[in-house]
Amino acid sequence: MRPDPVPIQPRKLGDTKRKKMTVTSESLVKLRLLTEDQRIPLVIEPAIEGVDALDWARSKRELIDLKLVSHGALLFRNFPITTVDAFEKFLQALCRDELLEYRYASTPRGEVRGRIYTSTDYPADQHIPLHNEMSYARTWPMKIWFCCLQAAERGGQTPLADSRRVFQRIRPAIRETFARKGVQYVRNYGGGLDLSWQKAFRTDERSRVEDFCRDAGILLDWNGEDRLRTVQVCQAVATHPKTAEQVWFNQAHLFHLSSLDPEIRNLLQAEIRESELPRNAYYGDGSAIDPADLEEIRKAYQEEAIRFDWQKGDVLFLDNMLIAHGRTPFQGERQILVGMAESYGETKP
Repeated sequence: MRPDPVPIQPRKLGDTKRKKMTVTSESLVKLRLLTEDQRIPLVIEPAIEGVDALDWARSKRELIDLKLVSHGALLFRNFPITTVDAFEKFLQALCRDELLEYRYASTPRGEVRGRIYTSTDYPADQHIPLHNEMSYARTWPMKIWFCCLQAAERGGQTPLADSRRVFQRIRPAIRETFARKGVQYVRNYGGGLDLSWQKAFRTDERSRVEDFCRDAGILLDWNGEDRLRTVQVCQAVATHPKTAEQVWFNQAHLFHLSSLDPEIRNLLQAEIRESELPRNAYYGDGSAIDPADLEEIRKAYQEEAIRFDWQKGDVLFLDNMLIAHGRTPFQGERQILVGMAESYGETKP
């Protein structure tokens, strides 16, 4: 005999238990490359609407740092971060350290708030060659951020280049000479041809300049109240502390007389002695650098350059030792903010 069927009791709507939907922090964003053949920058953008960039950044600092070491350049896009206040809070979420002061500067910048600055205040029609921030010094920021509050109508990109690949492109004989000798940077402040020492060192007190130079291993010589000459020998090649890879890390190609427009160079050479030029670069032992070698270095940067167009709200995060950056000429208004953190340096070359 078959057992009597068990009656099915109708289930009330209130008795139904809803399944909980969980959204992991990994699913809040998506990672991609701008193009298939470009490893940098790695783009990080929201996968769903309403992602809180600050909360996500705070909870994923370790992941972000791992991606930064792996790629060297991260581009946060479409969050967006469109004000000074939003940029400042985003940096606080990303960074455990305080932002760094832009001291011992080589280019003019405006201070926007605290230690957030404008990008280099050069005329819009000028090209800024690829370089690593403050690689003309013995200490430098490991991390640097750029935030686009307003993209230019045309141009104004921030080209990027992998400093490891630049190193490999340069002929071994040139690399070896630079690595062995280092780079000597000679700067003359004042006279209206370059930054004043007050702007470069962000102080009006000579004693503070002297203290800074003594601690940084910079030789200095005063000439009156407003003229200062400094000489410092720094690394040409550096080793990344996390990846142990060698990177091309100096600004000889920017400081050297050969970097100037020929007309300006000829004018300066006709008017002042070489020792009085606003800036110049030599090998660490004071011997001259062959301009042809510097031209090969510039070519290596150009061959490695990767460009992308800014969008309002973009934040570009660079490992300053792994990735060099520059600027193309532009038209229209452009507003890019900069913040730096995590001071690092190697021993005297």
